[in-house]
Amino acid sequence: MKKLWSRLRAAFDDLSERERILVSIVGALFIALVVYFGVIQASLGLRSDAQRRLTQAEQQLKVMSRLRREFDDVNERLTSVEQRIQSSTRGNLRTTLESLAQASKATVESMEPQATPSNDLYRETKVEVALKQVTLQQTVSYLHQIESSDQVLSVKSLRMRTRKDKPGFLDVTFTVSTFEPI
Repeated sequence: MKKLWSRLRAAFDDLSERERILVSIVGALFIALVVYFGVIQASLGLRSDAQRRLTQAEQQLKVMSRLRREFDDVNERLTSVEQRIQSSTRGNLRTTLESLAQASKATVESMEPQATPSNDLYRETKVEVALKQVTLQQTVSYLHQIESSDQVLSVKSLRMRTRKDKPGFLDVTFTVSTFEPI
């Protein structure tokens, strides 16, 4: 490297004054271009990359904040439901549904127990209830009593059909479930 540098120095010293100025100007321009493209442009690129990453991070923070609020909301509702299950009255689901049907003057055609998946914390009991030839008022009253019962009851599915032979009446089928701690 020293040999190359000494040869370049000797070649530069052999040049005339005008040639030295010209080579110096070209060398300075070359160094300025290297500095501009190597340092300034690279730092500007890094700056725009950092700005882009900052924008992405801010967007991700907004999404995470929204997800955290949703999680807290769902967790709060879950805690509320679990407290209701723990403190609710226990009883036979079919008996409860029959007494609520009598109170709403709805005639129960059938109640069929349904299979439920197992859970480590709670036992779910499901019953499919079929009502035949009931009015809309009786159906609404019955469903309202189910939802506002002291026992934690939940209507999972609901199918309503008008009767062709009696247009003022409905055939209604729905599934009710309850949970109790194991």
